[in-house]
Amino acid sequence: MTKEIDAGPPVAAESELAGDSSQVLEARFQKSARLAETRPIFPNTFRPKDQIESLRSRLGPLSAEDLEGLGQKVVVAGRLMAKRDYGKSTFYDLMDPTGKIQLYLRQDRVDPVCFDLSRQLDIGDLVGVTGQAFKTKTGELSVLVEKMELVAKSLWPLPEKYHELSVELKYRRRYVDLIMSEATRRVFKIRSQIVSYVRGFLEERGFLEVETPMMQPIPGGAAARPFETFHNALDRKLFLRVAPELYLKRLLVGGLGRVFELNRNFRNEGVSVQHNPEFTMLEFYQSYADFRDLMELTEAMFAGAAETVLGTTEIVYQGREISLKSPWRRIEFLKAIETLGGAPAEALTDREKALAYLAAIGGERSQTDSLGKILAKIFDLAVEPKLIDPTFVTMYPADISPLARRNETNPDLTDRFELFVAGRELANGFSELNDPMDQRRRFLAQVAEREAGDEEGMYFDEDYVRALMYGMPPAAGEGVGIDRLVMLLTDSASIRDVILFPHLRPEK
Repeated sequence: MTKEIDAGPPVAAESELAGDSSQVLEARFQKSARLAETRPIFPNTFRPKDQIESLRSRLGPLSAEDLEGLGQKVVVAGRLMAKRDYGKSTFYDLMDPTGKIQLYLRQDRVDPVCFDLSRQLDIGDLVGVTGQAFKTKTGELSVLVEKMELVAKSLWPLPEKYHELSVELKYRRRYVDLIMSEATRRVFKIRSQIVSYVRGFLEERGFLEVETPMMQPIPGGAAARPFETFHNALDRKLFLRVAPELYLKRLLVGGLGRVFELNRNFRNEGVSVQHNPEFTMLEFYQSYADFRDLMELTEAMFAGAAETVLGTTEIVYQGREISLKSPWRRIEFLKAIETLGGAPAEALTDREKALAYLAAIGGERSQTDSLGKILAKIFDLAVEPKLIDPTFVTMYPADISPLARRNETNPDLTDRFELFVAGRELANGFSELNDPMDQRRRFLAQVAEREAGDEEGMYFDEDYVRALMYGMPPAAGEGVGIDRLVMLLTDSASIRDVILFPHLRPEK
């Protein structure tokens, strides 16, 4: 046999995951080296035929007598999570991607080679098992082992107790977190179900899924600081996209009436419980619709997602009961600032009074901010935390909505909404601005703000204006933060809990 282990453990092997000393690691490497002298310890020959969840579904309802009479053979593979050794017999807990099952291995029921292997196995090892399904005296579905094979040796011990895995290590070593935590596995299974539901929801309504560039010459579609890169062959600077919006609306110009994209955005901003530098967004656009149509669609989509993955629209998030059942509350932006945020009426139209109120509630003032930006800061501090039940906030100022259609009654405002649940924004949508001349003016205003020092001001996209000049049908569009939706439906406090590999500061 080729020796598959010829090196010891890492020199600086820390033991925070194993909860043990470096001697444990050294012992495991030595054991692995001995095993490798007689058998492959990373073979690729075993093929499971059964999954544990399926076995439980099919065989769990049977009585012990019926199961014995059935003589059901099973072939499963998974990770050893627990071991109870009684000398000539051993019980194991085996976990595969679908669940756990108990194994029972007896010396008189397996050949000597198999029994010898069983004595050398460690918790964390991956094994393949052939045996017969039976029920113990307590009624637990189990497998009487007839043959056991090593599938992959675990060289690094698993944590002895889950609480030894710190929050930071959960994020840095998600692979260990997934092994040890059923709750973590559940979160990411629900995430997959939510994404699948959203995709199907839109496709059933005639939306076409598309893909637009991740690297863009102009980072448009959102007020955000982009990541920069450089393409050598094209000899040009490119940006990781902050949003796909302007490309998706080009498709409306091209005649694709309903489109959506479910993919990553990248923003070179701070990290927090709500923010990660790369995150998943759903953006969708519908011709011949306005922002009111999308609010109704959003209510149906969120409620449907909750009903599908949780079986109810009545949820609990961080101790608060929240109903996702329609209809949802709607309130205008300025009215919310006055009635919920406590701002005096004159602050809604007077920039200096708005600045004074922002200072009074502890906000950061800037003498270059427009009235709309000042009011947005007031909203973030004084209103947003109070919006626990689903609430559409509508009619945002035009100066902070550079891509939204102006309201026909009050052109200083736009036909825009943001959706808030549990005190945070989950979606942003509006009737689309399709007037190329108005769009040009608003781009220029954004450029002026960038030149004045606003790093999040939008760039001027000449080609997008040109696309609008060909004629874009009246339309509405929306962006939904998938990570935040998953947080809501899994009762997760931090965005890092719903992203498999969140970005973190380098390890010391």
